Amino acid sequence: MRTDLQPNTWDFETQAFVTPAGFREYDARWWFGHPESDIAPQINLYGVQALGLGLGTLIHELGKDPRIITGHDFRSYSLSVKQALEVGLMQAGVEVHDIGLALSPTAYFGQYHLDIGAVAMVTASHNSNGWTGVKMGVERPLTFGPEEMGRLKEIVLNDEGVARVGGGYVRQTAVAEAYKVDISRGVSIGRKLKVVAACGNGTAGAFAEEVLSAMGVEVIAMDCALDHTFPRYNPNPEDMKMLRALSDRVKQTGADIGLAFDGDGDRCGVVDNTGEEIFADKVGLMLARDLSDVHKGAKFVVDVKSTGLYAIDPVLRANGCETEYWKTGHSYIKRRANELGALAGFEKSGHFFLQLPVGRGYDDGLVAARCILEMLDRNPDKTMADLRDDLPLSHGSPTMSPACADEEKYAVVERIVASYQARRARGEAVAGRLITDVNAVNGVRFTLQGGAWGLVRASSNTPNLVVVVESPHSKQDVRAIFQAIKADLAIYPEIGAFDQEL
Repeated sequence: MRTDLQPNTWDFETQAFVTPAGFREYDARWWFGHPESDIAPQINLYGVQALGLGLGTLIHELGKDPRIITGHDFRSYSLSVKQALEVGLMQAGVEVHDIGLALSPTAYFGQYHLDIGAVAMVTASHNSNGWTGVKMGVERPLTFGPEEMGRLKEIVLNDEGVARVGGGYVRQTAVAEAYKVDISRGVSIGRKLKVVAACGNGTAGAFAEEVLSAMGVEVIAMDCALDHTFPRYNPNPEDMKMLRALSDRVKQTGADIGLAFDGDGDRCGVVDNTGEEIFADKVGLMLARDLSDVHKGAKFVVDVKSTGLYAIDPVLRANGCETEYWKTGHSYIKRRANELGALAGFEKSGHFFLQLPVGRGYDDGLVAARCILEMLDRNPDKTMADLRDDLPLSHGSPTMSPACADEEKYAVVERIVASYQARRARGEAVAGRLITDVNAVNGVRFTLQGGAWGLVRASSNTPNLVVVVESPHSKQDVRAIFQAIKADLAIYPEIGAFDQEL
């Protein structure tokens, strides 16, 4: 396998090329190239074919049924990437069931609808144009974690792919419509609700308006026409440009809520009736409160970047619920919620994992939207802003990302974890308070007396660390804890300077 080719050359057009960095902890993502960019590609189509051969080889190695669902998101090159992947899968003796243009959750739904265990969804998710990638799994509703991704990387880069007979291709044309019907089946919102659905001209634009309308709400479609140039903003519900545009439309139209969907439809962002963004971890807490009234004693899983309010929320306590803080990453939260039999998992980036009887366990922005609308329907005298204001008060920082090289970040974080564990053992204070808990499941999340906490972890996707702070006390306390972390990290030469101040 070549990892060092240059574009616009004979070798690039005739040999498989894959860079190792594209194999992430729980999915694969490479810079495929863009006409307006001078950045060199990290993979070519023969490399994608080799990836398909590797994935098919792994399916056989794991003893799984050699059939797979494939789909692609709405980008100018995604169909070509998917077809190259399918050639490799068929070369490996896998029967490909191609559902066409799809959301990631449409592909996950297809695993159940067609009774096929494996999935490979070609999508760059919320990344900008020029990126491509694949979300993969062989055991519904789960997607690959580090063990499977590590083995796939070995197979592809070491040319261990095995060609087999028995591959084939089936074009499945009815899955998208079945998916739309499935999400809205049995849902009839009785409350009169006006909903702005923002899709950033991404794939969700082909689904959101129809599905939400079928639930009985009035939908104001915003940037739902498919346009793979993404002319207004990138479809990313964490991006402030998208959220500000959504906020403006909510206020202009007097809508009850604004819902934003990312490029492959597995995430949902929320703007309330006043135009204020509600971060997904707080939306998750609102849903957990609502669901726990029906499902007493339920378990929830949230990622370590999420609000500490889950641990102290009086409604969840009164309903006998438990919450576990787990590793950040859609694959991790999905898997952990499945292992624990949790009712739901929530990730701050906007992935919502609603399990039976609410959902099937995979992340689906439209299923999350359905649950949010049902929550509003069950609270006819309250607005989305009212439900937000009912939560205990907390003050949080934005996610901060000081630079740290991919080759160094995990070792650096191990030293930082050990430092906070030692400080707790010695009874040392941070920002004037003792450390009461150190959660080291994903970097270090330390909790201080009174409930404030700070997080330092390595980013799964970029050469950065991730730093988050929250306090139930005041914004000034958030700043104090942030300054303490900033001083702690300043002793590590591998970490770049913070370019953010609170």
